Amino acid sequence: MRGHIWSPGRPLTARRENRVRFWEAISRGASSEEAANEAGVSIPVGFRWFRQAGGMPPIKLVPTSNRYLSFAEREEIAILHAKEIGVREIARRVDRSPSTISRELRRNASTRSSTVTYRATTAQWHAERRASRPKISNLAASDPLRGYVQDRLDGTITRPDGRAVRGPDVPFKGRRQGRRQDRRWAKAWSPEQISNRLKVDFPDDESMRISHEAIYQALYVQGRGALKRELVACLRTGRSLRVPRARTRGRGKGFITPAIMISERPAEADDRAVPGHWEGDLLLGLHSSAIGTLVERTTRFTLLLHLPRMEGHGEIASIKNGPALTGHGAEAVRDAIAGAIVHLPDHLRRSLTWDQGAEMAQHNQLRVKSGLDVYFCDPRSPWQRGTNENTNGLLRQYFPRGTDIARHSRSDLDAVAFALNTRPRKTLGWKTPAEAFIELLPSN
Repeated sequence: MRGHIWSPGRPLTARRENRVRFWEAISRGASSEEAANEAGVSIPVGFRWFRQAGGMPPIKLVPTSNRYLSFAEREEIAILHAKEIGVREIARRVDRSPSTISRELRRNASTRSSTVTYRATTAQWHAERRASRPKISNLAASDPLRGYVQDRLDGTITRPDGRAVRGPDVPFKGRRQGRRQDRRWAKAWSPEQISNRLKVDFPDDESMRISHEAIYQALYVQGRGALKRELVACLRTGRSLRVPRARTRGRGKGFITPAIMISERPAEADDRAVPGHWEGDLLLGLHSSAIGTLVERTTRFTLLLHLPRMEGHGEIASIKNGPALTGHGAEAVRDAIAGAIVHLPDHLRRSLTWDQGAEMAQHNQLRVKSGLDVYFCDPRSPWQRGTNENTNGLLRQYFPRGTDIARHSRSDLDAVAFALNTRPRKTLGWKTPAEAFIELLPSN
């Protein structure tokens, strides 16, 4: 048995198995709190693991090879060894070689007590500590490479004549800068741009090479030490932590279920052969003003929804979970759509496709009031409402961005809708949307 040696520190309370369970939960989209509960560690420990690793797993999530002793085997070895059972008998009971057991008892015994004692937790910690193979990153080892990367991230921008422009003075707070606040001005190249530009600027120098992932890890992972943490403010998102992709996929509106996604919309709506399928959206303006737009897919007939601001907007504070004083909350949009479309015959109000905006949170009530089946597009997929997006582009001629749309009356909106609906369209054989729509109405 080896003699007393200096202890490298306190063994970790959580084992590798706990960390694997934690990061497996994170990779499925769980929050740090949920992952900590699943891994059997405290919530502060889970938050610390996530922040120290920059939001990405620092360990491989594959199971450890059976070649190495597991924690369960070490617990059994510790119990048998405490009973003063011999090495060969322990080896037979755990189905390992005697030399493996002898080496385990010699190498991984506790060093903090007055006597050399074998404990499973300490042995597991010693084994994991020896298994780590830390390497110096290329950024930390190469001053020219680190200087190139840092200059492309936070280098000062200049005018065409070479004079520097400082931009706003924004201190780094250790977290993402809030919306509608000044951000740091810098060259702000993306890690992918830096990685690929190195091959152009240094075609014959293989030492000036780095992957974009290595740059991200140098920014986000604590302990890498090659780049200053505050340089994350120079990235496009400005995030201080990386967000697992599964977590962003898990985001969504609580009022949307798979049964009402656009993939479940009847196939007849896709080829525009059957009328009565509508697309809708909000057209936003200055000071949270908005109007609603409804476009029939077959005829391109357009209805504009008047959404005036409610009394008290800009004067009193909004009430939590109360009506939106801007005029385009869920209740106001529901009533406006129902009022505009409920008078149409049944065959002209089959379905409505909308984006995943919160203004459609009361789509179930809208379905009851109007008889419309409501479907939602996938996130960030405006092309799934192509007819409506094209119409919104036409409407911007009348309601430009940065103008207050709320100043227009209902009669103003009716006039603009009439102008669009009486404009001949090539896709309709130069008929107007109004003419094509009227042909679908009953003769009486």
